[in-house]
Amino acid sequence: MNTPTLLTVDRLVLGATALAPQVVNGVSLTLRRGERIGIVGESGSGKSMLMRAVIGLLPAGISKLGGTVRFEDRDMGDLQPEELRKLRGKGIGLIFQEPMTSLNPALTIGRQLEEGLALHTAMDAAQRRVAILAMLRRVGIADPDAAVRAFPHEFSGGMRQRIMIASVMLLEPALLIADEPTTALDAVVQREVLELLHALVEEKGTAMVLISHDMAMVAQYTDRVLVMQKGVCVEEGATSELLRAPRHEYTRKLLSALPRRAPARSVVPRAPLASVRNMKLAYGSGSSAKAVLHGIDLDIHPGEIVALVGGSGSGKTTLGRIIAGLLQPNEGTLTFRGQSVNRKSGGYADYRANCQMVFQDPYSSLDPRMRVREIVAAPLRHEKSMRSTARRERVNEVLSEVGLGPQFADRFPHQLSGGQRQRVAIARALARRPDLVIADEAVSALDMTVKAQILRLLLQLQEQQGFACLFISHDLGVVEQIADRVVVMHRGVIEEQGSRDEIFDRPTSSYTKKLLSAVPMLTPADGGGIDLVWRAA
Repeated sequence: MNTPTLLTVDRLVLGATALAPQVVNGVSLTLRRGERIGIVGESGSGKSMLMRAVIGLLPAGISKLGGTVRFEDRDMGDLQPEELRKLRGKGIGLIFQEPMTSLNPALTIGRQLEEGLALHTAMDAAQRRVAILAMLRRVGIADPDAAVRAFPHEFSGGMRQRIMIASVMLLEPALLIADEPTTALDAVVQREVLELLHALVEEKGTAMVLISHDMAMVAQYTDRVLVMQKGVCVEEGATSELLRAPRHEYTRKLLSALPRRAPARSVVPRAPLASVRNMKLAYGSGSSAKAVLHGIDLDIHPGEIVALVGGSGSGKTTLGRIIAGLLQPNEGTLTFRGQSVNRKSGGYADYRANCQMVFQDPYSSLDPRMRVREIVAAPLRHEKSMRSTARRERVNEVLSEVGLGPQFADRFPHQLSGGQRQRVAIARALARRPDLVIADEAVSALDMTVKAQILRLLLQLQEQQGFACLFISHDLGVVEQIADRVVVMHRGVIEEQGSRDEIFDRPTSSYTKKLLSAVPMLTPADGGGIDLVWRAA
């Protein structure tokens, strides 16, 4: 007996005008009740816009130019705004990428969860409270009674995403759209959230559309997958078959961009370039102080890539900012080339010139009022011996090294793509030819193909220039590809450290094993694709 069709999209076209390039161009899909499909593709491929059309939430300036969307045999184009409001939540639920921006910071969690039940059900206040507390327990909130009185900022990213899932699943929608639901989460929390989402979907018989650029996630949690490129569906099929034997060149390109372990490099052992000893930091004071680092010891040697990994809240970014001189610790010492680092020491100027940082989000770390030329030249302003002609030459040289070229020098950040902005951020960090670069989640905001390009660029530049790199990341797949040595942090302490192969193949800490169990191993398949093998915890 065939499962009834829930959603039908037929030759949908979305765009600004009929003459402009369409953001979605002739895409069709059919989704049955209880089915789970994934939609993958690079940023700008149209995958999110496609599903926004389904729920009637297209942004201003984009409209439906052709095709139809039918949900439960109703043409969505014929529904009035009031009918759409009744359908959203109860019929179709949507989980957004970033819960902090989709939860109201001015309302308690209880009020926000109750709103949907009050609008879409006949429950009274007491029944709504019982349902909310039960769902919060189901999604893993330890103290639901306290949670309903709390505000979103009082929860971690993973807990906020669990609350978002609770708010959507409370209404038991027939269709759940999850748009990049775990992009901002670390590997362990990501796996936990997805397992929870999968279990709830199975319990309620909910159909799910998972929008993602994470092929490993899609492989684990969907039955069927659509691959989108520039607004067009280029390939569709059963998930396992498509991953093992992709037919379209673009699908093969996406799969080839997944991080893989490279052969181990040999780094000549030398005296440490930078060292921290007994590093401690706490936020606040007195009884309200929250300890973040608990006596960290770490060495970074010349020419090596040290990956600092751990879950959100482990202290890895805090440690990186201390090494970069952006935070002052409560206790401990930082040395650079064997000299203590403080503003009164003789080696401070050398340290500041030779320690540069690449931040996670280039859009917020690049001054929107400055041109690329000015941004990249900014670190050179303290080079008193460098004349203006030499500075322009260095800027052009560095822009060429990062794959942009001098033609980008007069553009503003908003005129660049995400990958191009990150290349500018790397160029700025390398303009002084530093000996140490700290990359804090430098590729986490990028889609898979751009991420692969930036990783190759970092490795190429590191091999050419020989700088040491502290690579801070929660993406263990990326770490496995790029790192020489891995340091695992958990709750402000170093759990273990060693060579990349030692940590990934022979971990000793139970926390490290838990981290690795959340990330699949990739092996080549006979059909030109990949097999995903999940490690045991």
